[in-house]
Amino acid sequence: MNDFFAYGEKVPGYDVRVLNEREARAAAAILFVGAFLGLVNGVMLGTAVFSEYFVTFFAIDFTIRIIQPRYSPSLLLGRFFVQNQTPEYVGATQKRFAWAIGMVIAWPMFYYLVIDFQPNPIKVLVCLICMALLFFEAAFSVCLGCKIFNLIKKEKATHCPGGVCEMRIKEPIQKFSPIQAGIVVLTTLIMFYGIYAYFTKLPDRTALTKKIKVLMMSDAQLKRIEDAKADAEFDKEDF
Repeated sequence: MNDFFAYGEKVPGYDVRVLNEREARAAAAILFVGAFLGLVNGVMLGTAVFSEYFVTFFAIDFTIRIIQPRYSPSLLLGRFFVQNQTPEYVGATQKRFAWAIGMVIAWPMFYYLVIDFQPNPIKVLVCLICMALLFFEAAFSVCLGCKIFNLIKKEKATHCPGGVCEMRIKEPIQKFSPIQAGIVVLTTLIMFYGIYAYFTKLPDRTALTKKIKVLMMSDAQLKRIEDAKADAEFDKEDF
C-alpha cells in the first residue's frame, strides 16, 4: 500500500522521485490528436459526439495521473511507443502540479460538453488553450505547469524537462543573432496574419468561421444584418 501511494518512481542517482518525460510527451501527443479530431468534427461536421467521449477520457485520465500516474491509460499508451528509448527522468512533484491544472480544466469542460451541453466561444478558446499546452509539451517538451510550480513554490523544482531548472547559461548555439531574431518575429507576424486572413476571408462553410466573423463585427454591422433579416422576413410574409 505504501508503494501504491508513493508518487513517482525511485531511481538510483536521483534525490527525488521521478517520472519518464518521454512517456509524458508521447501521451501529450496522443491526447493532442484526440483533441484535434474532436475540434475538426465539431467544425466540419457540426457534431460534438467525439469531443464528449474525448473530454470524458481526458478528465478521468488526468484524475488518475494525479493519484497514481503508473495506471494512467494515456501514459501507458505513451510507454508502449517509447519503451525502447532511453528514459528521460524528471521530477514527479512538478509534473503532478501541472497535471492537476489539467484536471481542474478538464472537469468543468466535461460538465459543459457532456452533462449540460453549452458550447460558446469561451469554451472553444479553453479547448484551444488545452490543445496548445499539449502540443507544446509533445513537440517542445515545454511544461507550463512546471514553470508555474517554480514561481509559487519556495522550494524550487529539480530535474525539469530539458534540464531547464538547472540550466543557467545558454550555449552559443541556443542564442539568437539580430538577424535570426528578426526572422522569428517576421515569421510569427506572418503566421498570425495568415490565420486572421483565413478566418475572415474564408467562405462561411463551417459553424466556426461564421461564429468568428460575427465576433469580429461591429455593433453597426450586426445591426445592419439584423435589419436585413427582418426586412427579408417581412417580404416573405407579404408574398
